[in-house]
Amino acid sequence: MDDLTRQVRAALARLVLPDGGDLVSRDMIRALRVEAGVARFVIEAPSADIARQMEPLRKAAEAAVQAVPGITQAQAALTAHEAKAPPSLKVGGHPTPQAGPMTPPGVRAILAVGSGKGGVGKSTVSSNLAVALARAGKRVGLLDADIHGPSQPRMFGLTARPASPDGKTIIPLAAHGVTVMSIGSMLAEDKAVVWRGPMLMGALQQMLMQVDWGEKDVLIVDLPPGTGDVQLSLCQKSEVAGAIVVSTPQDVALIDARKAIDAFRTLNTPVLGLVENMAMFTCPHCGTDTPIFGHGGVAEEARRIGVPLLAQLPIDLETRQAGDAGTPVAAGTGVMAEAYARLADRLIGGGMV
Repeated sequence: MDDLTRQVRAALARLVLPDGGDLVSRDMIRALRVEAGVARFVIEAPSADIARQMEPLRKAAEAAVQAVPGITQAQAALTAHEAKAPPSLKVGGHPTPQAGPMTPPGVRAILAVGSGKGGVGKSTVSSNLAVALARAGKRVGLLDADIHGPSQPRMFGLTARPASPDGKTIIPLAAHGVTVMSIGSMLAEDKAVVWRGPMLMGALQQMLMQVDWGEKDVLIVDLPPGTGDVQLSLCQKSEVAGAIVVSTPQDVALIDARKAIDAFRTLNTPVLGLVENMAMFTCPHCGTDTPIFGHGGVAEEARRIGVPLLAQLPIDLETRQAGDAGTPVAAGTGVMAEAYARLADRLIGGGMV
């Protein structure tokens, strides 16, 4: 995103909506293009009824963008969010033959975040790391590849469905400075994905190659737990710069984390480091630290295999509440936001991102 486009988005973000938020934070701007001083964009309303009431807002948006230095003309169109996908846009299906690796154009690096087992906070780490990197100035995409258990739409507060202008290209959603794509945004929240391996691989191919990711410094891929089809397809068919493995300290989690590490190495994907999640619980009343899941297991494993321990993150009520509320804790201030900022700085400083 160039500087002029950023200024246009900033101008739109200053238009406060009657029911709270603004056009950008509420993810209502679509197809923003700035070319030769002409800014064109679409305002997507939640329904057709609301869209019919938004003509004054459309004119105000045009006027706000027209006032941006360097913009000679602003053109805004109104549309309404459709509850159903276009009939021609199908999600899943067997992968199609492809020449070359599955690397989205415009994406400089793919970073995989994996774990040996579920429940260790891998998706929480992925979402907050993405937000922390974006706050550090990086252009970040987040692909929720945990197709059977997608959680990123809830963690980012995304309720809209990605648009598709032609039944092939998918326009992803955005929140908190991160572009997000998840199968969970294409289906009802309580709808199960009952697919075999080839369908999973087809969905991964779609979400990598049919999504309009734009220019990104890094695309974080939140993998499903384990060492299955999605990991195999991503690492064999894409150019993955490296992987981060998340684990809790206890032996049961570390047994599976070692398998995830071995899988990445078998697939010739560099393991950039480990993250120890839920490392400690600090009592909010007395300040006592309690290692609920044991202490130092991930740190010792990192030393054993010769990779960095990138972070030791405590178990924290605010992190859970923020994720459930749709605003990752890294988007705010406080101890946990600072912890994720340090993790992002370490990746940037080490040249990993």
